[in-house]
Order: sequence, then C-alpha cells, then structure tokens
Amino acid sequence: MKINNSQLEAVAVKKSQYPVDTVKEIAFAGRSNVGKSSLLNLMTGRKKLARVSGSPGKTRTINFYRINEGQEDAFRIVDLPGYGYAKVSKSVSESWGPMMEQYLSSRQNLLKVVLLVDIRHAPSKQDVEMYDYLRHYGLDGIVVATKADKISRNQMQKQIKQIRQTLGLDQEDLVLPVSALKRTGQEELLDVMQRLLQE
Repeated sequence: MKINNSQLEAVAVKKSQYPVDTVKEIAFAGRSNVGKSSLLNLMTGRKKLARVSGSPGKTRTINFYRINEGQEDAFRIVDLPGYGYAKVSKSVSESWGPMMEQYLSSRQNLLKVVLLVDIRHAPSKQDVEMYDYLRHYGLDGIVVATKADKISRNQMQKQIKQIRQTLGLDQEDLVLPVSALKRTGQEELLDVMQRLLQE
C-alpha cells in the first residue's frame, strides 16, 4: 500500500468530537517516547504530520488522520495518547484511561490497534496492561518494535522473542521491527495494514 495523501481530520477528547465512522480506522498506541510520531511521519512520507516532541507525553488527545482521501482505499490512522510518562500530572494521566476506553469500546469502524514497544527493552507493565486491554476488545495481533536501528541483527531475534513472551503473544500475532531513523520496516507494516483494510 502507498499513502498518497494524509491530513489531520479531527482532534478529540470525547466521543462527540470523533469524525463520522464511515471509513475504517487503524489506531496506534504506545508509551510516551516510543517513537509513534516518527513512525506515523515515516509511513505517510510527511515530516510534520504528527508532531515529534523532545518532551514525552505530548499527545494528550486522540488525533484522527485521513489517509488517501478521494481514493477507493481511503481510511484513517488514529493516534492514541502516549501512556506511562511520570512527569505528566496525575490528573492528566488519569483522564487518558476513560478517553481511550471510550474510543476502544465504542468505535465500530476500528479494525485494529497497533501497539508500539521499544525493541531494546522488555515490554513494561503498562505495555502488558495495554495489550491485555486490546485483547479484551479483540483489537490485538500487531506489535511494532521501534528503534530497531539501535540493536544488532543478532540481538534482534532475542529481543523479539522477549517481546512475544512478555506480552503473551499467540503464534499468529505479528512483531514487526521498524526504524524511523533508517527508514526500515514501514513497508511491511503498510502491507499488513492493507491486508486488514481489504478483509
């Protein structure tokens, strides 16, 4: 799949602000600073579609991006708020839970949530909770291991195995190593997304 055009369509903190659910959506979730904005920019070929920030916890809203507008394969990418950043005030971090839950539990046109984890570390307790949460809603099955350029090829299989074990992945669940810096892995992810959209 090729992404030919993309634009921010809506920014939401509550259901009434979501765009109409007439096109399919694939959402992206992950800890703050896992590289979500960099990945979205890499996939769409746009440097500043998603704002990359030096300070984690920047995405505090659900951002809806319209992809391939005017084409048969038009869909949305949904950027969910980053979780697990200690410096964000407690009241702000607590408001994310209900905001995400409302979206995940009520969005009929949501096909999948891609969970991003840092390939260098075992998934955190919050990553495991998030993945269990996605499993509960039947939205699991795709994990992207970011920052793949930071480890050697030999380490990669070991780290992927650790991710699979920690998250309790099934055999058919995918772990895709991606590097926004080296611009690798996004083609495989786009292919997986295309299959999802065509199902």
